[in-house]
Amino acid sequence: MRRKRMDVLPRMCAGLLFLSLLCATGLCQRSKIDNRCVLSQAKSCTECIRVDKDCSFCTDESFEEPRCNLRENLLRYGCAEASIVYTRGEMQTQQNFSINTSLQRTQVSPQGMFMRLRAGEEMSFDMDVFQPLESPVDLYILMDFSYSMSDDLDNLKSMGQNLAEFLQALTSNYTIGFGKFVDKVSSPQTDMRPEKLREPWNNADSPFSFKNVIRLTSNINYFSQELRKERISGNLDAPEGGFDAILQTAVCKDKIGWRKDSTHLLVFSTESAFHYEADGTNVLAGILARNDEHCHLDANGTYVYDTKQDYPSVPTLVRLLGQHNIIPIFAVTNHSYSYYEKLHKYFPISEIGVLQEDSSNIVELLRTAFERIRTKMDIRADFVPKAMKTEFTSLMYEKTESGSFHITRGEVGKFNVRIKALEYVGGQHVCSLPERDRQGVIQVKPTSLSDSLKITASVICDMCPCEQQQEFNSPMCSFHGDFVCGQCICHPGWRGDTCDCSPASSPNNEVCIRPGDVEPCSGRGECLCGKCQCYSEDLTQRFDGAFCQYDVLQCPRTSGFLCNDRGRCSKGACVCESGWEGPGCECPTSNDTCIDSRGGICNNHGRCECGRCICDKASLYTSSTCEISYSLGFQAVCESIRDCVRCQAWGTGNMKGNCSTCHLQLQMVEELKKEEASEYCSFQDEDDDCTYHYTLEGDPNVLPNTTVHVQKKKECPPGNFLWLIPLLIFLILLLGLLLLLCWKFCACCKACLALLPCCAQGRTVGFKEDHYMLRHGLMSSDHLDTPMVRSGSLKGCDTVRWKINNNVHKQGFTSLAAANPKDLIPYGLSLRLTRLFTQNLVKPDTRECEQLRKEVEENLNDIFKHIPGCHKLQQTKFRLQPNSGKRQDHTIVDTVLTAPRSAKPEIIKVMEKHVAHEAFNDLKVSPGYYTVTSDQDAHGMVEFQEAVELVDVRVPLFIREDDDDEKQLQVEAIDVPTGIAEIGRRIVSITIIKEQASSLITFLQPAYSHSRFDKLAKIPVLREIIDNGKSQVTYRTRDLTAKNGRDYIFTEGDLVFQPGETRKEVQVPLLELTEIDTLLHNYQLKQFAIDLLHPKYGTKIGRYPQTTVTIADPEVVDGVSSMTGLGQVSQSPKGRLSAPLNPNAKALSSREISFSWFPPPGKPLGYKVKYWIQGDPESEAHLIDVKAPSVELSNLYPFCDYEMQVCAYNTMGEGAYSDIIHCHTLEDVPSEPGRLAFNVVSSTVTQLSWAEPAETNGEITAYEVSYGLVNEDNIPIGPVKKVLVEDPKKRMVLIENLRESQPYRYMVKARNGAGWGPEREATINLATQPKRPMSIPIIPDVPIIDAEGGEDYDSYLMYSADVLRSAAGSKHPSVSDDSGSRWKYVPLLGEDLDLRRITWRLPAETIPRLSGSSRFSSDTEGLLHEEDSDVATGSLRRSGTPWLQAGEGQLHFSTECPVSSCSEIRGWQLGSAPVCVPFLPLCAHPYVGMMHCSHTVVCFKNLVLVCLLTRVSR
Repeated sequence: MRRKRMDVLPRMCAGLLFLSLLCATGLCQRSKIDNRCVLSQAKSCTECIRVDKDCSFCTDESFEEPRCNLRENLLRYGCAEASIVYTRGEMQTQQNFSINTSLQRTQVSPQGMFMRLRAGEEMSFDMDVFQPLESPVDLYILMDFSYSMSDDLDNLKSMGQNLAEFLQALTSNYTIGFGKFVDKVSSPQTDMRPEKLREPWNNADSPFSFKNVIRLTSNINYFSQELRKERISGNLDAPEGGFDAILQTAVCKDKIGWRKDSTHLLVFSTESAFHYEADGTNVLAGILARNDEHCHLDANGTYVYDTKQDYPSVPTLVRLLGQHNIIPIFAVTNHSYSYYEKLHKYFPISEIGVLQEDSSNIVELLRTAFERIRTKMDIRADFVPKAMKTEFTSLMYEKTESGSFHITRGEVGKFNVRIKALEYVGGQHVCSLPERDRQGVIQVKPTSLSDSLKITASVICDMCPCEQQQEFNSPMCSFHGDFVCGQCICHPGWRGDTCDCSPASSPNNEVCIRPGDVEPCSGRGECLCGKCQCYSEDLTQRFDGAFCQYDVLQCPRTSGFLCNDRGRCSKGACVCESGWEGPGCECPTSNDTCIDSRGGICNNHGRCECGRCICDKASLYTSSTCEISYSLGFQAVCESIRDCVRCQAWGTGNMKGNCSTCHLQLQMVEELKKEEASEYCSFQDEDDDCTYHYTLEGDPNVLPNTTVHVQKKKECPPGNFLWLIPLLIFLILLLGLLLLLCWKFCACCKACLALLPCCAQGRTVGFKEDHYMLRHGLMSSDHLDTPMVRSGSLKGCDTVRWKINNNVHKQGFTSLAAANPKDLIPYGLSLRLTRLFTQNLVKPDTRECEQLRKEVEENLNDIFKHIPGCHKLQQTKFRLQPNSGKRQDHTIVDTVLTAPRSAKPEIIKVMEKHVAHEAFNDLKVSPGYYTVTSDQDAHGMVEFQEAVELVDVRVPLFIREDDDDEKQLQVEAIDVPTGIAEIGRRIVSITIIKEQASSLITFLQPAYSHSRFDKLAKIPVLREIIDNGKSQVTYRTRDLTAKNGRDYIFTEGDLVFQPGETRKEVQVPLLELTEIDTLLHNYQLKQFAIDLLHPKYGTKIGRYPQTTVTIADPEVVDGVSSMTGLGQVSQSPKGRLSAPLNPNAKALSSREISFSWFPPPGKPLGYKVKYWIQGDPESEAHLIDVKAPSVELSNLYPFCDYEMQVCAYNTMGEGAYSDIIHCHTLEDVPSEPGRLAFNVVSSTVTQLSWAEPAETNGEITAYEVSYGLVNEDNIPIGPVKKVLVEDPKKRMVLIENLRESQPYRYMVKARNGAGWGPEREATINLATQPKRPMSIPIIPDVPIIDAEGGEDYDSYLMYSADVLRSAAGSKHPSVSDDSGSRWKYVPLLGEDLDLRRITWRLPAETIPRLSGSSRFSSDTEGLLHEEDSDVATGSLRRSGTPWLQAGEGQLHFSTECPVSSCSEIRGWQLGSAPVCVPFLPLCAHPYVGMMHCSHTVVCFKNLVLVCLLTRVSR
């Protein structure tokens, strides 16, 4: 019989509608916990709309629900839409000219936008940017002119034509300019002797800071001529003043000649490091002012403020070069490459290249750098108010590491601009910020483009209009309050909805008692002024009603949802939303679900109630809309009238001649109607093999009322093709016979498999997948069974060799050159034995397992002993491996062979040889299977036996603690040594992602013991918080020797740690001994285990994933129960007690330890507990007398090791003490850090350091530094900026760009595992503090923080402990004698120290100078020739000559050398012997102060900075 579905459309529609209702129900569930509007409990309209961008306020006077809520909730609860105050952000396009790609210039669209946003609101729009294929280029070369660059200058002079050709290849519209720099013309950067200021070197120009030599020009000949006139200059110290030059090049736009629509390239060429902000503020140079970021070039292009202000900072350069569309290209030598490599990463778009020592490759370097720059674009936002944040994305282009985009020139780039208004800045709501921080004109500009998009943006902080129309002392508020925005704001001392209640009035509780109750307000509220004020719960109203008699959670529920989540519970009844009704809001008011297929209601045979049809006459064939559905039991109806239809229609069938018993109303039709044919009955007539069709109309339950429509014409098969049937059967049988013969032939002759196309062709083996991705936290094994499949003919066997490599994501992973070939490493070996597996083999203590292990190890040891360096096998285990073919029930042995790294090829060779022979001496193994695993790779073989289609390759995953967060392994099928298969999918990659655990959960100890007397085993579970949040783990008990139901009760559940929680407890009920166990003296040790399973929310299981609990059974000894489960302990002689049993201590908190034990045999009267800090003498122990076998030790030190022991006593005296028990108290928050110290660098720069907290109370993990402006009353007046120092060893930060002459409050607090401790604070105005110098050539190993840089510079870190010196191979030293003789190298005092940590106290003018009678001439002061070794010592010991003494910790003046024996030497060093050094007045300014020394005493006579005695290259 053939059936076709009929009438499915109505049922499908009804199903979809029901599904949509369910989805809507689920989506409408919004947790009140997440509703910030309600949780804020905002009292006013303005306060409400500032809580969240989605919050609205209801001003309806009669509204009783919380007025501050989501707009849809207010409408649902009955607030009129006209009474809802809701502020929307707005965005408008002010100017938008479309991009014209025919114009060969950079363009941006739109050009102007306007937007107003609510706090927390985000808006976005698309921006188009066009960069033509060829654009104008301005190239400015800024070159280091210190003397060591003289050969570079000579080469550059000869490259004028090459530079022109390079620029012409880039663009037809170009300009080129040139500038030079050295350093500040002040000491110690420059030799200030008059003759050196005139000419520091032969044929050299006077020193200078920066000069704009050649303004940007398109005349290359002029450029070349002017460049040839230049001469080199010189300075003293190794770093140069290039930062001054870069800043002037950027801000002096007109004097340099930058054009508006061109690409600005700045080539910075040097071989030295750089000075930066604060290097110019030391007392030697006397420079104190901060760089003002203005242009200070005179008419000759010379920078004239070099001695008046400091160097700029790194953040300043990044900001200014971005604002002026300048892209830096650093062309530096190998010597200083590492410093500029760090520096260039701070610029969104920049390039760096290695310059040859003579700069001969500068053109090629520029060509390479420009090609890279052409494909990059950075979009930056300038002048962004503090209350806003910008973000740029693109679906067309990828981002680089620095945040720029890889672009394609010549096409219009599509970018998305997102502007978000922050809610809080520095802990303040944005609406409390000054207006300048809440609004402004943001300039969005792609780097190297002059065109920009201007966005006029502001944060909406307007006051609600209704608050501007408030009614003071309103009669609606009983004249005791102001009527504002639909509610009363009561005056102080009044309360209530209409301010008619005063707490001072006499209470009248009787009116608040409901008839029949005793307590006022049903015990759920407080009676105030004759009205019940119901209690709240979790910031929400839990009870309502005049007497608080209704619980808002006790209304009818539908499918578990209160009021079907389509209404709210009010006064014990559901108040349904529009469109729903019923006691539980379960009934829709519409009839949509009752509409039948014809558009009527219930087919006019029923009524619609609660969204369902109630049919007048229901039957088996009635649908949900009261329609007759023939799909319900249709087959049975067809079959029941089949014989009657044949009899009445054609006079055939079983009832032929007896049709009178049929009462069908038959109607013959030529063809069934299309709508009737959607489902009809079809049968084959046995008399003529023809098929006939009919259908029914009416209810089949009442056949006389049913009309049967029968199709007159039957469908009969043609009769002239019947003879083909036997022929087709014969041909099919013949073909099957031929295939059978071919298969038999292939099976009998394996040698012909490769020659027969029917058998060999198409057989392949390969991995099933090409990639697997595993999450480390979800892995339950250290290996992965990777399926390998075989396709084609499965006759015969194939073996496949495979290998795996670990860490293929790292370059050079296959190289083991660095590894020592003699290193011993463990090799994992696996073989399949010709022995069936039994469960006894996984139990190490069974005899069967022990015998097989011995057999395996003896035979394999005998084989591998011939390989030099191999040790004996260890860790032999047995297992099964599923999906391994027909031999998957055979035993697989895993063992470990320790051997040299170089022995791996020989081990693999031996394994393959003996597996092929199927034996290792007397140990029989299965062929085609082995695995050899080393520390970084593995080799093996698997076998496809006959008819096997799939086998698993057991792949080791090499899980290590030091693995990368994402590592990749590669498994490769190498070849097929046996068989005819070809390798298909050869390689599979396995990626393992290591998630960072948010917390670790573990048992405190691996084992516990509890007495049955305890009745409850309480097992502590600890949580170590890494990332504070929610954590969950499942615990479950399991039997060992103790049995569930007899010794304890099975316990299972979840431990949920909320944020901040670190300790939970698993409680397992213990049962008393049964009478049988007591009578039979069944004292077997009873133990059960508790496992931690299924961690969730990023949790990982820690050190102890399971613990074993021992149940100590009681036994009566002398009337006192003892713990026989712990072993029998006899009483001490002469009636004295033995030591208490099983002492156990566990930390309850940071200051409490629980110490418990079991009583010893006998009758103790009490116990004495001694406890002391580990390491202290036992004589200082505290002694406690207790009566119970447990005590809680309190008032302990946090995070401290304690030792304790206990003894029992009776009338005979004290018994023996127990063993000493150790316990460690938990962490507590640390105390405040030590004293804050400020090293004032300038009025805007300070170095802040602090000491470790006196009481760390744990392991310090981080520090938080906060600082902000305060007024004269020490009250904060601006946002507080916070910096997290995650390395607890670095207790120092350098803070730049502070406001001058403004007091700041600095706060530092420490964190350990228990949380943050209290803050240490100090307030200081840098302008009132003495300054001290910074070591010029050292980049500090501390965070550098820009106080004005905003979020972009919070993580500005430059780390280096190196002193920047000149290149070792420099051809031109900075200092030499005019006579050409060689100077002796004299090390500087403390040059191996970090001089930024030195505190300088004495001003320069207090340092005594040598008189004119000094024997040292001006030419020889500070410059010691090697031949001048005989200096009269008498001049060094004149009385009254000031000396400087460097001792343990300080440097101070003395009238005479305090050391009894001083020896004068030229080059001294800090050592164990005291040393005296004469006054060498070479530099212009003395260098004096307090210097930290250690373990030595050194004398200096009139010490100054011996700067020219150091071997430098300037």
